[in-house]
Amino acid sequence: MAGEDDADDVVQDTFLRAYHRLDRFRGDGAFRAWVLQIAHNTALSTAGRQPVGAVSLSELEDEPAAAPAGTPADQVEGRERRRRLDVKVKGLSPQHRAVLVLRDIEGLSYDEIAHVTDTPVGSVKARLHRARGQLIDLLRRNTYDWELPGER
Repeated sequence: MAGEDDADDVVQDTFLRAYHRLDRFRGDGAFRAWVLQIAHNTALSTAGRQPVGAVSLSELEDEPAAAPAGTPADQVEGRERRRRLDVKVKGLSPQHRAVLVLRDIEGLSYDEIAHVTDTPVGSVKARLHRARGQLIDLLRRNTYDWELPGER
């Protein structure tokens, strides 16, 4: 959420804050959600409450594939599509981008996202629905790149 330039600083600040606040962890929720809430707040404060960038999709790949799939042209096209998708995701509002990344990329439950973002579960679901709709609309604007059918 902080973008490539600030990500390392946000991670370091997050773990320092979590370490110094371990006595505040009540254990009523998942430890992961508690740390992600600190990371979310740290990313927002680092950006000075201005819109924050999205996680680069290339950073989300856990491990590179053992053997490259397809031809070199296919690999270049795949990287270009991921780059374009990254740009489209960064075009979402910070609230929509946050719930989309936490749910669809990080795999958190609605309750965990509500805890991390400090919003009601209903708001999380509504934001996620709007975020997905906005992303689809952004992708449909350039159907040549994404091979998506137009609206029917």
